Amino acid sequence: MGMWNGIGYAIVYAWIKVHALLPMPVLYVLSDILYLIIYRVVLYRVRIVRRNMKNAFPEKSEKELRQMEREFYRHFSDYIVETIKLAHISLKEIRERARLNNPELIDRLMEEGHTCVMLVMGHYGNWEWFTHSPSAFADARVYQIYRPLSSRIFDKLFISLRTQFGAYGIKKNDTVRDIIRLKKDRERSVVLFIADQTPSVANIHYRTNFLNQETPMYTGPERIARKMDMPVLFVDTKKIRRGYYTVDFEIITTTPKETPEFWITEQYARRMENCILRNPACWLWTHKRWKHKGSQIEKR
Repeated sequence: MGMWNGIGYAIVYAWIKVHALLPMPVLYVLSDILYLIIYRVVLYRVRIVRRNMKNAFPEKSEKELRQMEREFYRHFSDYIVETIKLAHISLKEIRERARLNNPELIDRLMEEGHTCVMLVMGHYGNWEWFTHSPSAFADARVYQIYRPLSSRIFDKLFISLRTQFGAYGIKKNDTVRDIIRLKKDRERSVVLFIADQTPSVANIHYRTNFLNQETPMYTGPERIARKMDMPVLFVDTKKIRRGYYTVDFEIITTTPKETPEFWITEQYARRMENCILRNPACWLWTHKRWKHKGSQIEKR
């Protein structure tokens, strides 16, 4: 990071740190103001959100869709201030606000000899708040697969926030190499993938019906799990109320090599879809999730 990037990072981090000192009730007042700015003034990606929701829920009326849209932007504003709070929050508070209901399931898999376990989740709830998870697993390191951001300032900032409680980051392009090392060293490891991302056209190998649309699925986690023979668990996230989330780990498979091709990816898609349908406002609708249409894919 160059001198100017370093200065920029220091300024941004200082601004976030100051706001992170505020108690959560005050931050939620700021969230309410932020909601008006993002949704009513800036109209941040409103057209994308509106199109995504309309296609995902063709049976809903315009009134219902607008209500869902407002709920999403309120949650999105909460997500922003909650992520800022990571710069100044105790491990005790974050564990209370982002509770893992059954971490013992992963401990049991470790005791059965599965030294490396894969978790798959989506951009749902506040995925950033589960960076405290290393404290929940006995003698296991947690690795998060991430795609470096184009802004070096914000890339460094998010790495800092995500690793403060003992988690480690693995760059997307280093995933296979680093997991091979973990398996070889028999290091007790939990590897977390955000698996609802849109694959590039060159990496589209599987499509399924997801939220009423033909959707290219990110198959990287499945390919790695089958190659490395890693148990795969779904991270089922629920928003209990404002500022409080829970996670239940669900086993997709403990024998990935024995599953048919794309079976793991399909199982993930169905679980992720159920999660979204339970409370649509908590998913990240601002993503251009369906930018690659079938006809465009075939042409390329």
